[in-house]
Amino acid sequence: MRKVSTCSQGNICSPLGMLGFAMVAAYGLYRLKGRGSMKLSVHLIHTRIAAQACVAGAITLGAVYSMYKDYILKPFPDKTQK
Repeated sequence: MRKVSTCSQGNICSPLGMLGFAMVAAYGLYRLKGRGSMKLSVHLIHTRIAAQACVAGAITLGAVYSMYKDYILKPFPDKTQK
């Protein structure tokens, strides 16, 4: 738990990705009984893909935010002054 809190201080997207993963996994387990005629392996594959998409989305958002913060918000140095 300490490692998660240390990681979340620098980047908020890490805990968001973990939270999204946990939510999708919990929803997949909740829907396990109501899957109908779908095979268990196919249901688990769909749940895994959705959870990985949440994590990949959080990583992408973090990278885009970091680029925005570094390149858009910071003013460019003036080359005429030294």
